[in-house]
Amino acid sequence: MPPRSFSALLLGFACLLLPHVVNAAAAETDPRLHADGKGWRLQKANRTDPMRPRVLLIGDSILNGYLKATISGLGERADVDAWVNPYHQANADLERMVTEVLAQGPYDVIHFNLGLHGWQPGRIPEGQFEPLTEKLVQTLRRQAPQARLIWAASTPVTVKGNPLQLDPTIDPIIVAHNQMAAEVMRRNQIPIIDFYGLLVSRLEWARGDQFHWKAPAYDLLATHVVNSVGAFLPPRSR
Repeated sequence: MPPRSFSALLLGFACLLLPHVVNAAAAETDPRLHADGKGWRLQKANRTDPMRPRVLLIGDSILNGYLKATISGLGERADVDAWVNPYHQANADLERMVTEVLAQGPYDVIHFNLGLHGWQPGRIPEGQFEPLTEKLVQTLRRQAPQARLIWAASTPVTVKGNPLQLDPTIDPIIVAHNQMAAEVMRRNQIPIIDFYGLLVSRLEWARGDQFHWKAPAYDLLATHVVNSVGAFLPPRSR
C-alpha cells in the first residue's frame, strides 16, 4: 500500500482535533447559561457502518437534556452527532464554527436551535435577529446542501425559584425571537418543532433555575425530535 500523502495526514490529524477545537473555542460569560451536562462539545457517533444515515443535532444546554434519549430513539436508523454550543446568531465565530462542524459530514438530517444565549441586551444588535437567522440557514444550506433541515424553537424561561411563573423580562424576548425565527423557517420551507409550545403548559417540569428542565420535559422533546428526524430517514438501517 503506498504511503499516505502529507496533506492526507494533516487532514486526518485536523479531523481528530476538531472536537477539542470546538470545545476550546466555546465560551459563555453568563453563569446562568452553563452547559448543564458534559460541557460544550462536538460529540461524534462511533461509526461502524459507512452506509448508515447521519444526523447532526445543533443546540445549547437544552440539547444536553434530550440528547441521550434522542440517540436511543433513533436506534439503528442513524448515527447521531451532536454539537452542544453556547453561540447566538451574532457571534463572530458562528459561521466559521458551523462550517468546521459540517465538514465532519455529510449529514442526511440537521436539527438545529440557537436561542437561549442571545436574549441579553447588546448580544444581537436591534433589528438583526431575523437577518442573522436567515444567514445561519443559508450557511447550513451552502455547507450541507444534501441535508434536510429541521428547526426547533427555544424553550420557555421561568422565574428562578418559582418555576410555575414565566420570567417577565426574559421570556417575552424568547417568544419574540421564536416568532422571528419561525418566519425565517417558513420562508425557507423548513419544518418546525415548537419546543416552546410543548413546555409552556407544563411549567411544573421546569427545574427552577430559569432555563433547565426535569427529565419528563426532556423525554417529551426527545420524542418529538426522534419523530421529526425519523420522517426523513429510511425505516431501517441501509
